[in-house]
Amino acid sequence: DILIVNKTPLSAETLAELAPELRYIGVLATGYNVVDTAAAKAQGVPVCNIPTYGTAAVAQFVMALLLELCHHVGDHSRSVKEGGWSSCPDFCYWNTPLIELAGKTFGVIGYGRIGRAAAKLAAAFGMEVLAFDKFAQDDGVARMVTLDELLAQSDVISLHCPLFPDTQGIINRESIAKMKDGVKIINTSRGPLIVEKDLREALDSGKVSGAAVDVVSTEPIREDNPLLGAKNMIITPHIAWAPRESRQRLMDIAVDNLKHFVDGAPQNVVNK
Repeated sequence: DILIVNKTPLSAETLAELAPELRYIGVLATGYNVVDTAAAKAQGVPVCNIPTYGTAAVAQFVMALLLELCHHVGDHSRSVKEGGWSSCPDFCYWNTPLIELAGKTFGVIGYGRIGRAAAKLAAAFGMEVLAFDKFAQDDGVARMVTLDELLAQSDVISLHCPLFPDTQGIINRESIAKMKDGVKIINTSRGPLIVEKDLREALDSGKVSGAAVDVVSTEPIREDNPLLGAKNMIITPHIAWAPRESRQRLMDIAVDNLKHFVDGAPQNVVNK
Protein backbone atom coordinates (compact mmCIF):
# COMPACT_ATOMS: atom_id res chain seq x y z
CA ASP A 1 0.00 0.00 0.00
CA ILE A 2 2.77 2.40 0.98
CA LEU A 3 6.12 2.67 -0.78
CA ILE A 4 9.07 4.67 0.60
CA VAL A 5 11.83 5.11 -1.98
CA ASN A 6 15.07 6.90 -2.72
CA LYS A 7 17.16 6.61 -5.89
CA THR A 8 14.98 3.73 -7.17
CA PRO A 9 13.39 4.49 -10.57
CA LEU A 10 9.63 3.99 -10.64
CA SER A 11 8.59 3.97 -14.29
CA ALA A 12 5.04 3.88 -15.58
CA GLU A 13 5.50 0.18 -16.26
CA THR A 14 6.66 -0.52 -12.71
CA LEU A 15 3.84 1.54 -11.24
CA ALA A 16 1.31 -0.37 -13.36
CA GLU A 17 2.63 -3.64 -11.92
CA LEU A 18 2.08 -2.28 -8.40
CA ALA A 19 -1.54 -1.33 -9.04
CA PRO A 20 -4.12 -1.48 -7.59
CA GLU A 21 -2.57 -2.09 -4.16
CA LEU A 22 -0.20 0.90 -4.25
CA ARG A 23 -1.77 3.93 -2.61
CA TYR A 24 1.15 6.19 -1.61
CA ILE A 25 4.75 6.94 -2.62
CA GLY A 26 7.05 8.75 -0.22
CA VAL A 27 10.35 9.95 -1.69
CA LEU A 28 13.15 10.30 0.87
CA ALA A 29 14.62 13.30 -0.93
CA THR A 30 13.72 16.69 -2.33
CA GLY A 31 14.24 15.63 -5.95
CA TYR A 32 11.64 13.22 -7.30
CA ASN A 33 12.66 12.76 -10.93
CA VAL A 34 13.08 9.01 -10.33
CA VAL A 35 9.28 8.68 -10.19
CA ASP A 36 6.98 8.95 -13.19
CA THR A 37 4.73 11.38 -11.34
CA ALA A 38 2.21 11.66 -14.17
CA ALA A 39 1.71 7.90 -14.23
CA ALA A 40 1.34 7.87 -10.46
CA LYS A 41 -1.26 10.64 -10.67
CA ALA A 42 -3.18 8.68 -13.31
CA GLN A 43 -3.32 5.79 -10.85
CA GLY A 44 -4.50 8.11 -8.07
CA VAL A 45 -1.26 7.70 -6.13
CA PRO A 46 0.15 10.82 -4.45
CA VAL A 47 3.93 11.28 -4.55
CA CYS A 48 5.24 13.18 -1.54
CA ASN A 49 8.78 14.52 -1.22
CA ILE A 50 10.83 16.09 1.58
CA PRO A 51 11.27 19.70 0.47
CA THR A 52 12.93 21.42 3.41
CA TYR A 53 15.13 19.02 5.36
CA GLY A 54 18.53 19.99 3.91
CA THR A 55 18.14 23.68 3.13
CA ALA A 56 20.62 24.96 5.72
CA ALA A 57 23.05 22.07 5.26
CA VAL A 58 23.27 22.36 1.47
CA ALA A 59 23.57 26.16 1.52
CA GLN A 60 26.37 25.85 4.06
CA PHE A 61 28.10 23.28 1.86
CA VAL A 62 27.89 25.62 -1.14
CA MET A 63 29.89 28.14 0.87
CA ALA A 64 32.37 25.45 1.93
CA LEU A 65 33.00 24.62 -1.73
CA LEU A 66 33.22 28.27 -2.71
CA LEU A 67 35.69 29.09 0.07
CA GLU A 68 37.80 26.08 -0.86
CA LEU A 69 37.89 27.32 -4.46
CA CYS A 70 38.98 30.74 -3.19
CA HIS A 71 41.59 29.67 -0.62
CA HIS A 72 42.44 25.97 -1.15
CA VAL A 73 42.67 25.57 2.61
CA GLY A 74 43.08 21.79 2.43
CA ASP A 75 45.92 21.99 -0.08
CA HIS A 76 47.76 24.63 1.94
CA SER A 77 47.40 22.61 5.15
CA ARG A 78 48.74 19.56 3.34
CA SER A 79 51.65 21.60 2.01
CA VAL A 80 52.57 22.79 5.50
CA LYS A 81 52.46 19.25 6.88
CA GLU A 82 54.73 18.12 4.04
CA GLY A 83 57.37 20.69 5.05
CA GLY A 84 56.51 23.55 2.74
CA TRP A 85 56.41 26.19 5.48
CA SER A 86 59.32 24.99 7.59
CA SER A 87 61.56 25.14 4.50
CA CYS A 88 60.19 28.46 3.26
CA PRO A 89 62.65 31.41 3.34
CA ASP A 90 59.81 33.87 3.89
CA PHE A 91 57.30 34.22 6.71
CA CYS A 92 54.43 32.98 4.52
CA TYR A 93 53.61 31.63 1.07
CA TRP A 94 50.62 30.61 -1.01
CA ASN A 95 50.47 28.02 -3.76
CA THR A 96 47.35 29.30 -5.50
CA PRO A 97 45.78 32.72 -6.00
CA LEU A 98 43.74 33.81 -2.99
CA ILE A 99 40.38 35.39 -3.83
CA GLU A 100 38.26 37.86 -1.87
CA LEU A 101 34.52 37.48 -2.39
CA ALA A 102 33.36 40.96 -1.33
CA GLY A 103 32.24 42.96 -4.34
CA LYS A 104 31.98 39.98 -6.67
CA THR A 105 28.75 38.68 -8.18
CA PHE A 106 27.09 35.43 -7.12
CA GLY A 107 24.61 34.03 -9.64
CA VAL A 108 21.94 31.55 -8.53
CA ILE A 109 20.19 29.41 -11.12
CA GLY A 110 17.03 28.14 -9.45
CA TYR A 111 15.78 30.38 -6.66
CA GLY A 112 13.95 27.96 -4.43
CA ARG A 113 14.54 27.36 -0.74
CA ILE A 114 18.18 26.28 -1.06
CA GLY A 115 18.96 28.89 -3.69
CA ARG A 116 17.59 31.62 -1.44
CA ALA A 117 19.52 30.31 1.57
CA ALA A 118 22.77 30.25 -0.43
CA ALA A 119 22.04 33.75 -1.70
CA LYS A 120 21.73 35.08 1.86
CA LEU A 121 25.09 33.57 2.79
CA ALA A 122 26.72 35.01 -0.34
CA ALA A 123 25.27 38.43 0.49
CA ALA A 124 26.75 38.14 3.98
CA PHE A 125 30.18 37.89 2.33
CA GLY A 126 29.49 41.20 0.60
CA MET A 127 28.65 39.71 -2.79
CA GLU A 128 26.07 41.09 -5.18
CA VAL A 129 23.49 38.36 -5.82
CA LEU A 130 21.69 37.71 -9.09
CA ALA A 131 19.09 34.98 -9.59
CA PHE A 132 17.34 33.33 -12.51
CA ASP A 133 14.07 31.52 -11.88
CA LYS A 134 10.95 31.48 -14.02
CA PHE A 135 8.66 31.67 -11.01
CA ALA A 136 10.50 33.58 -8.26
CA GLN A 137 10.51 37.32 -7.62
CA ASP A 138 12.93 39.84 -6.13
CA ASP A 139 13.16 39.38 -2.37
CA GLY A 140 15.59 42.09 -1.33
CA VAL A 141 18.54 39.67 -1.42
CA ALA A 142 18.81 38.71 -5.08
CA ARG A 143 18.02 40.72 -8.18
CA MET A 144 16.08 38.64 -10.68
CA VAL A 145 17.58 38.65 -14.17
CA THR A 146 17.41 36.64 -17.37
CA LEU A 147 19.59 33.58 -17.71
CA ASP A 148 21.80 35.30 -20.28
CA GLU A 149 22.28 38.29 -17.96
CA LEU A 150 23.23 36.00 -15.10
CA LEU A 151 25.71 34.07 -17.24
CA ALA A 152 27.34 37.27 -18.48
CA GLN A 153 27.60 39.09 -15.13
CA SER A 154 28.37 36.41 -12.52
CA ASP A 155 31.80 35.68 -11.08
CA VAL A 156 30.38 32.59 -9.38
CA ILE A 157 27.43 30.53 -10.64
CA SER A 158 25.68 28.14 -8.25
CA LEU A 159 23.12 25.63 -9.51
CA HIS A 160 19.98 25.03 -7.45
CA CYS A 161 17.37 24.06 -10.02
CA PRO A 162 15.62 20.68 -10.20
CA LEU A 163 16.40 18.28 -13.03
CA PHE A 164 13.77 18.64 -15.72
CA PRO A 165 14.03 18.30 -19.51
CA ASP A 166 14.52 22.06 -19.88
CA THR A 167 17.28 22.20 -17.23
CA GLN A 168 19.22 19.08 -18.22
CA GLY A 169 22.57 20.20 -19.61
CA ILE A 170 21.86 23.86 -18.79
CA ILE A 171 25.62 24.27 -18.32
CA ASN A 172 27.11 23.37 -21.68
CA ARG A 173 29.56 24.67 -24.24
CA GLU A 174 27.14 27.34 -25.45
CA SER A 175 26.16 28.64 -22.02
CA ILE A 176 29.76 28.59 -20.81
CA ALA A 177 30.76 30.72 -23.80
CA LYS A 178 28.38 33.42 -22.50
CA MET A 179 30.08 33.51 -19.09
CA LYS A 180 32.86 35.75 -17.86
CA ASP A 181 36.38 34.51 -18.38
CA GLY A 182 37.54 32.97 -15.11
CA VAL A 183 34.05 32.21 -13.79
CA LYS A 184 33.61 29.61 -11.05
CA ILE A 185 30.80 27.03 -11.14
CA ILE A 186 29.26 25.15 -8.20
CA ASN A 187 26.72 22.33 -8.42
CA THR A 188 25.07 20.84 -5.36
CA SER A 189 21.78 20.08 -7.13
CA ARG A 190 21.77 17.37 -9.82
CA GLY A 191 24.70 16.09 -11.87
CA PRO A 192 23.00 16.07 -15.29
CA LEU A 193 22.51 19.84 -15.11
CA ILE A 194 26.08 19.99 -16.43
CA VAL A 195 27.43 18.56 -19.68
CA GLU A 196 30.57 17.25 -18.02
CA LYS A 197 32.79 17.00 -21.07
CA ASP A 198 32.02 20.65 -21.88
CA LEU A 199 32.90 21.75 -18.35
CA ARG A 200 36.12 19.73 -18.54
CA GLU A 201 37.11 21.56 -21.72
CA ALA A 202 36.35 24.93 -20.13
CA LEU A 203 38.38 24.09 -17.02
CA ASP A 204 41.35 22.88 -19.02
CA SER A 205 41.27 25.99 -21.24
CA GLY A 206 40.94 28.35 -18.27
CA LYS A 207 37.60 29.78 -19.39
CA VAL A 208 36.25 28.41 -16.10
CA SER A 209 38.87 29.06 -13.41
CA GLY A 210 37.47 26.54 -10.96
CA ALA A 211 34.50 24.29 -10.35
CA ALA A 212 33.17 22.32 -7.42
CA VAL A 213 30.48 19.66 -7.62
CA ASP A 214 28.85 17.43 -5.05
CA VAL A 215 26.86 15.60 -7.73
CA VAL A 216 27.77 14.01 -11.06
CA SER A 217 25.91 12.45 -13.97
CA THR A 218 26.24 8.87 -12.70
CA GLU A 219 26.63 8.08 -9.01
CA PRO A 220 28.81 6.56 -7.71
CA ILE A 221 31.14 8.40 -10.08
CA ARG A 222 32.53 6.32 -12.96
CA GLU A 223 36.27 6.05 -13.45
CA ASP A 224 35.92 7.55 -16.94
CA ASN A 225 34.06 10.67 -15.79
CA PRO A 226 35.79 13.57 -17.59
CA LEU A 227 35.76 15.78 -14.49
CA LEU A 228 38.11 13.48 -12.58
CA GLY A 229 41.13 14.70 -14.49
CA ALA A 230 40.11 18.33 -14.90
CA LYS A 231 42.19 21.27 -13.68
CA ASN A 232 41.01 23.22 -10.63
CA MET A 233 38.18 20.77 -9.96
CA ILE A 234 36.73 19.81 -6.57
CA ILE A 235 34.46 16.75 -6.40
CA THR A 236 32.76 15.53 -3.23
CA PRO A 237 30.67 12.33 -2.94
CA HIS A 238 27.12 13.76 -2.72
CA ILE A 239 27.38 14.73 0.95
CA ALA A 240 25.94 18.26 1.09
CA TRP A 241 22.66 16.90 2.44
CA ALA A 242 24.19 14.58 5.01
CA PRO A 243 24.78 16.29 8.39
CA ARG A 244 23.10 14.30 11.17
CA GLU A 245 20.73 17.19 11.86
CA SER A 246 19.36 17.22 8.31
CA ARG A 247 19.07 13.41 8.16
CA GLN A 248 17.00 13.42 11.35
CA ARG A 249 14.86 16.20 9.91
CA LEU A 250 14.35 14.16 6.74
CA MET A 251 13.05 11.16 8.66
CA ASP A 252 10.80 13.32 10.84
CA ILE A 253 9.21 14.91 7.75
CA ALA A 254 8.84 11.51 6.05
CA VAL A 255 6.89 10.24 9.06
CA ASP A 256 4.81 13.43 9.16
CA ASN A 257 4.04 13.12 5.44
CA LEU A 258 2.78 9.58 5.98
CA LYS A 259 0.69 10.58 8.99
CA HIS A 260 -1.01 13.31 6.94
CA PHE A 261 -1.75 10.82 4.15
CA VAL A 262 -3.26 8.31 6.57
CA ASP A 263 -5.35 11.13 8.03
CA GLY A 264 -6.69 11.98 4.55
CA ALA A 265 -4.81 15.26 4.11
CA PRO A 266 -1.56 14.47 2.22
CA GLN A 267 1.11 17.19 2.25
CA ASN A 268 4.16 17.92 0.07
CA VAL A 269 2.41 16.29 -2.87
CA VAL A 270 4.36 16.88 -6.09
CA ASN A 271 1.81 15.40 -8.53
CA LYS A 272 -1.48 17.08 -7.60
